[in-house]
Amino acid sequence: MRKLTSVAKAADDMRSHIHFCAETGQIWLHEHRMLLVHAEAQALLRKELIDTLGMARARGLLTRMGYASGMRDAELARKQMQDVDDMEAFMTGPKLHTLEGIVRVTPIRVEMDRPRGHFYGEFLWENSWEGQSHRQYYGIHHEPVCWTQIGYASGYTSAFMGRRILYQETECVGAGNSDCRIIGKPVEEWDNAEEHLRYYNPESIADQLIDLQTQVTHLRSSIGEKESLPKHMIGTSPGFRQAYGLLKRAADSQIPVLLLGETGVGKEVFARALHGCSPRANGPFVAVNCAAIPPELVEAELFGVEKGAYTGAQSSRPGRFERASGGTLFLDEVGDLPSPAQAKLLRVLQEGEIERLGDTRPRRVDVRVVAATNADLSRLVQEGRFRLDLYYRLNAYQVHIPPLRERKEDISPLSKAFIDKYATLHGKKLRGFTDKAKRALLSYNWPGNIRELQNVIERSVILAPPGTRVEAEHLFLAKRDGQPSELGLDADGALNAQSWQSGARLCEAVLNGVCTLDEVESMLLEAAVAKAKNNLSSAARLLGITRPQLAYRLKRMQESGQAKADVIMGKT
Repeated sequence: MRKLTSVAKAADDMRSHIHFCAETGQIWLHEHRMLLVHAEAQALLRKELIDTLGMARARGLLTRMGYASGMRDAELARKQMQDVDDMEAFMTGPKLHTLEGIVRVTPIRVEMDRPRGHFYGEFLWENSWEGQSHRQYYGIHHEPVCWTQIGYASGYTSAFMGRRILYQETECVGAGNSDCRIIGKPVEEWDNAEEHLRYYNPESIADQLIDLQTQVTHLRSSIGEKESLPKHMIGTSPGFRQAYGLLKRAADSQIPVLLLGETGVGKEVFARALHGCSPRANGPFVAVNCAAIPPELVEAELFGVEKGAYTGAQSSRPGRFERASGGTLFLDEVGDLPSPAQAKLLRVLQEGEIERLGDTRPRRVDVRVVAATNADLSRLVQEGRFRLDLYYRLNAYQVHIPPLRERKEDISPLSKAFIDKYATLHGKKLRGFTDKAKRALLSYNWPGNIRELQNVIERSVILAPPGTRVEAEHLFLAKRDGQPSELGLDADGALNAQSWQSGARLCEAVLNGVCTLDEVESMLLEAAVAKAKNNLSSAARLLGITRPQLAYRLKRMQESGQAKADVIMGKT
């Protein structure tokens, strides 16, 4: 190993070639124009690249930028140091790296023989700008992160030596070490060279964009081949899709359809969708809530009434069946029909005829009947409260609409549609939901289903200040039935043992799509921070991780939560 030359003399000589021109606003190093850039701005640009391109692509781009910069500085070193030996000339690069404020470079061991192509270099890096900025924004990384600097060292030494020299970081401040340490030697002397050389190969982003554009075109084409949902039908969950698929297959027939499901699941919306995609779409759609009509008036409302049929019947008027002729009649809560009305309904379904109350003349009607109930009709039949023959007639084609708690994927698009609707209705401009509000929406059990969700969203729109986001407290003003346990927290912010009694239940929840792994992690992090009363060190100890690891996870959750939830919320 040849003796290294004086560091102080080389540094002083390098500084003497820096010139600032206040009149032109230019900085020069010899004949090369330089820039004085804010480190924080550079760090933010680096972060933007990582967040936009991903860690791997950003690493490649930054490595290649450093490599190109190193090659330029090697040209400068050869030109300016023609009268000195190779070692002193080579050390210009490390001094430049230090002088530019990138990192303090201290040589540990340098062996160099340019004619023979031999090189081995080991350097200590202190105060690495890149490693410190990465650690600031992303916490401790699992591998070295001084990508621009390692590219610079490789580019500088390769250009200086006239052969490919590859540097690798063996220690890095971004990976938790106190300083950085690098080793450089010819590519063929590294066993894992291919793993690192891929970051030096330029990627054609244009080709990738064209390829992605082609894929999007094919995807849109394949989606277009599928029948799109009516605009008032919102849902992507398997349960919703299965129910809608059954409904669609019955559209072209005249078979009566029975819609089953809990109150508030959207049975009327399904009925309207069936009408809209059927040959009767241009005819009337008439909806009747059988439970809302007094028993003594049901027959008159459904089948019509003749003048004088009963006291107060001062004129003849058609019933809902006649008004729906040529279209669809939706009978909601059909299980609440009184027995006389059930008998007449059966006749209509069998014969296609109705008789007005107080009249003996049959009238032909052309009506598609869609019935709905949240009651168990088979149990009502056993109790003698519903006709067996009518049950068989209505139950010819059954469609079950799952409750909202079994359609977690539909909560986000429904919430977005409702917030857009009510923000417009109430003249407000809102920016969507906060991350906590999104998690609350996804975690709540929704016993009232879509109707409850709709009401909660409307209230939150009224409560949220204009220009802000809807917060969790706007959604749930006080403790609601099931809300704290659904969120997985008790009043003190600790995990609710009754919510997750065992690891098996939690696993089942994730695997069945009830919640995602990210949601579980978010709940765990928030619970730990709350229990530690916002002391991150204590929270990290509770979780069995380091404080920087916790800080990194929290920051990642905060910064990437918006993007994730926008995918879930349809870019709210």
